Amino acid sequence: MPTFKDRENAFENQFAYDQETRFKISAKANRRLGRWAAELLGKTGDEIGDYAKEVIRADMEEAGHEDVIRKVVADLGDKSTEEEVRKKLQRFTAKAIEVVTGKTEES
Repeated sequence: MPTFKDRENAFENQFAYDQETRFKISAKANRRLGRWAAELLGKTGDEIGDYAKEVIRADMEEAGHEDVIRKVVADLGDKSTEEEVRKKLQRFTAKAIEVVTGKTEES
């Protein structure tokens, strides 16, 4: 019969796994958003990857995606709307969930 300590360890392990999974999903979605925005900004080659990394780093400022949305909307200016950025992030997050959970391969 499992002891209280066994259950506590199981919950802690599940919590750590869930946090890691959320981080992976968020990073993948932000990377895709960054790449999409970089292309709209006319960036090419390594600039695309560098900008995507900036977007991922922007997500470390506060909880949630508002920091990322603010950055991308500000950077894009009149090239996109906040609504479009939010929709793209939502779509990229759904795709990232599929990839991280193994329901589809990354493209």
